[in-house]
Amino acid sequence: MDSLLYLLVYPQRPLLTTKTIELVGYDKLGAGQNATVAVMSYSGYDIEDAIVMNKASLDRGFGRCIHMKRYCAVNQKYDNNTQDRILRPNRDGTDSGPMRVLDDDGLAAPGEIIRRNDILINKQVPVVTRGQFKSALNDSEFKSVPQRYDGPQGESCVVDKVALCSDKHNNLCFKFLIRHTRRPEVGDKFSSRHGQKGVCGTIVQQEDFPFSERGICPDLIMNPHGFPRFHYGSAFGEPGGHADKVEAISETLVRMGFSYDGKDFIYSGITGCPLQAYIFMGPIYYQKLKHMVLDKMHARGSGPRVSLTRQPTEGKARNGGLRVGEMERDCLIAYGASMLLYERLMISSDPFEVQVCRVCGLLGYYNHKLKTGICSSCKNGDNISTMKLPYACKLLIQELQSMNIVPRLKLAEA
Repeated sequence: MDSLLYLLVYPQRPLLTTKTIELVGYDKLGAGQNATVAVMSYSGYDIEDAIVMNKASLDRGFGRCIHMKRYCAVNQKYDNNTQDRILRPNRDGTDSGPMRVLDDDGLAAPGEIIRRNDILINKQVPVVTRGQFKSALNDSEFKSVPQRYDGPQGESCVVDKVALCSDKHNNLCFKFLIRHTRRPEVGDKFSSRHGQKGVCGTIVQQEDFPFSERGICPDLIMNPHGFPRFHYGSAFGEPGGHADKVEAISETLVRMGFSYDGKDFIYSGITGCPLQAYIFMGPIYYQKLKHMVLDKMHARGSGPRVSLTRQPTEGKARNGGLRVGEMERDCLIAYGASMLLYERLMISSDPFEVQVCRVCGLLGYYNHKLKTGICSSCKNGDNISTMKLPYACKLLIQELQSMNIVPRLKLAEA
């Protein structure tokens, strides 16, 4: 069964359709409802693109949907010949409240109303699951681990289906489908088929809703400020007159009481005096995007590192460091801040002490028993120097050596 499913309770075919919709058969798949929409301002709860909804329409089933979610449990078998077990519910013990939805087989019964923290399956697992083979276990060798329903607080849902099957390891598998009927509420999102999306700002009684002289009352009210006002902004006015010419727009501005060039007389907010110039003001199309500073704000001092390169991790989710990349490096070079560059690229990142042979230029190692550095190639420690290196550089040298490329370090006196 599907892990998550949304079903519309009263789907309808669209009154307005297109040839393309009919060709792909989308009008046969009801994905919405024909709402009566009034375009007007109503209350302060429909600013910009918010919508006001009619409570009577919601009571009759407008926008109502069924939310179905799957929960799984497994009757596990273990290496020492033991397995989980499911017990009959204890009807009069301390857990009898959360166990009220269970059937006599220890599983939630279909059709039962289930609430948050109710037990879906009364399962017990063996305390010892590895080691020597066991044939029969006492009650004391099991511990109780019931699986609970973690649905929304204060909502009553229904157990729709319970299915038993086997998984790929031949364990008995239980699947519960929990059904929840949801009616629209403040904050739910709706959209027409033209990208005119908006959230429900308030729900109003039908008595307070506007109505026509025929007695038609809308299902929802959409604010006219959410409507686009279209103009042609082509660079050149075609002979067909598709583009709006500057003269025509200027005439409209003058007719509406504005200046012909869109400039306005502005007062300073600081001094209250008029500014010594006319300022151009008017609507420009802006888009609010999903990238917000609240989601991105991040900083760290010391923290976790990647085991391979020993450099700080990347990203906010992993508490990562702030990367000084190639372009930032170029800026520091341009400033001539060499010690800052050294600190950022090595000291604060992945400093590592290595032993280098002055004769062959290869990396050696430190012998703790002899308390001296040894060159692996020359087999002695006569010409060993200790130096600091980024760990990523040492890693690169070793990876090149693994491919028969021998980088040799030439050292000079510091």
